[in-house]
Amino acid sequence: METDDASLSVDADDLVSADSQRLAQAFENLFRNAVEHGGADADATVGSSPSGFYVADTGPGIPEADRDTVFDPGVTTDHGGTGVGLAIVSAVAAGHGWTVSAGEGAAGGASTSRPGSRRRPT
Repeated sequence: METDDASLSVDADDLVSADSQRLAQAFENLFRNAVEHGGADADATVGSSPSGFYVADTGPGIPEADRDTVFDPGVTTDHGGTGVGLAIVSAVAAGHGWTVSAGEGAAGGASTSRPGSRRRPT
């Protein structure tokens, strides 16, 4: 997916111990989701929280009724969607012993968080 208008901000300097290829795959799916559902000028932010890290965007968000199932394989809120992207995110999280959840970001868009251990760079 290519867009000249979307932006990505990283507001964290924490280190995460993870399989770099799988983590990149999860982030790619989260960012793609932000652009596909938030428009070509979507803004996505990666940040740290007291319990882990999050990815939030400025799109319309995930309806509250769908938040418990949106990471299940085949579940999509988009008529043209496949329900694979967030399922991959969930599989990557589970493979690392993490959990992932969907909520609402500060800008009203989707927010996905990964609770778990994190550490500050030394």
